[in-house]
Amino acid sequence: MKIGIIGTGYVGLPTGVGLAELGNEVICVDREPKKIEALQAGKITLYEEGLEELFHKNAKAGRIRFTTSMKEGVENADIVIIAVGTPPHPVTKEADMKYIHAAATELAEYLQGYTVVATKSTVPVGTGDDVEALIAKKNPFADFDVVSLPEFLREGFAVHDFFHPDRIVVGANTEKARNVIKKLYEPFEGKTQMLFVKRRSSETIKYASNAFLAIKIHYINEMADFCEKTGADIIEVAKGMGLDSRIGPKFLNPGPGYGGSCFPKDTMAMSYMARQNDVEMTLINAAISGNVKRKQQMAIRILEAVKGIEKPKIAILGLAFKNGTDDCRESPAMEIVYNLLENNANIIAYDPKAMGTACQLIGDKIGYADDMYACIKDADVLAILTEWNEFKDLDLAKAAYLMRHKIIIDCRNLLDAEKAVANGFKYQGIGKKTEKRDNHLREVA
Repeated sequence: MKIGIIGTGYVGLPTGVGLAELGNEVICVDREPKKIEALQAGKITLYEEGLEELFHKNAKAGRIRFTTSMKEGVENADIVIIAVGTPPHPVTKEADMKYIHAAATELAEYLQGYTVVATKSTVPVGTGDDVEALIAKKNPFADFDVVSLPEFLREGFAVHDFFHPDRIVVGANTEKARNVIKKLYEPFEGKTQMLFVKRRSSETIKYASNAFLAIKIHYINEMADFCEKTGADIIEVAKGMGLDSRIGPKFLNPGPGYGGSCFPKDTMAMSYMARQNDVEMTLINAAISGNVKRKQQMAIRILEAVKGIEKPKIAILGLAFKNGTDDCRESPAMEIVYNLLENNANIIAYDPKAMGTACQLIGDKIGYADDMYACIKDADVLAILTEWNEFKDLDLAKAAYLMRHKIIIDCRNLLDAEKAVANGFKYQGIGKKTEKRDNHLREVA
């Protein structure tokens, strides 16, 4: 099939490469000339494990091309996939639809023959109706259908998830559109569940799913706080909970809070849509406010650890919002760093993939190390904020030799607590009983 994809970000590019790998002819459109020039030159513009290899393979085979021309990407396409950003509005926090509306209006002019226009971006309920109206207004003679095709790719695992989806959800209001999407996903027939629903239901499923997972993360973090006070072990508690098939083990890992391009944005958008429809969503609102406080609490833990140390040096391992990606959007690690900087902290950081992205956001307000041992050298406290696998292999004896004070705040529970203590560290993980804290510490901004 001939497929046009509008947007080459964390959704558009992995989707385009994946569809090309399935044998389709894909043209990706983006309005940023520098990004397209880089992709045309064979330079990948974001990090996802396994993406670069497939990118080069399919670009070389001519199955995927890149352009700034909407006409080139849309004309003669069987399917046009809109995968542009829907960032939160700076005031209301609702999903900002200007990029979706602009894409729909622009592509309308170039539709030829019957075309399915699919919104893969996470969009508010009713967006399909808006896109349909915008296209019809701009091109009254266009033969098209609009479907909702929400993406469920996890950042860091997008390539794996594309080829091993746990479900494919399609919001289509006509049989003709459903048949086109069935053909697109024919390679997955019998391998996963494909659910066809009304377009508005599909648009809701994405938000409902992400909000639920955010609530689950917030819940296990609150349980971790309870365990710290009572002497229970959150790892054991989470394991016991996860054995219940009604609950399951996923998203029961306590940590510094949720982040990334989806959960913060989508929970706020869901809350906004609920208010607009006069529906009270107390759980989602509690998760949103609790997640903000969570990152402040983690910053306080780090500051407490170096209380009394003159001009302490804080070593941070991890800046991306999760392992497997270089994305720092709404990263808990970055939010904690910001909070620490509000308290004039001296910070040096290391991340295997996100150093460049983080530097674009925070500049020279912190130092950057070439590896994790250079990061912890002469540090007074080590804070682990992202769950990269290589951090699990930290040589604790070497770390003890390199650090000035032997203190570890492990916000991801990556290290072996007993081994850390055996190497002379004062170790604090998440969800295990610790010494009573000073409640009179000033709040982190």
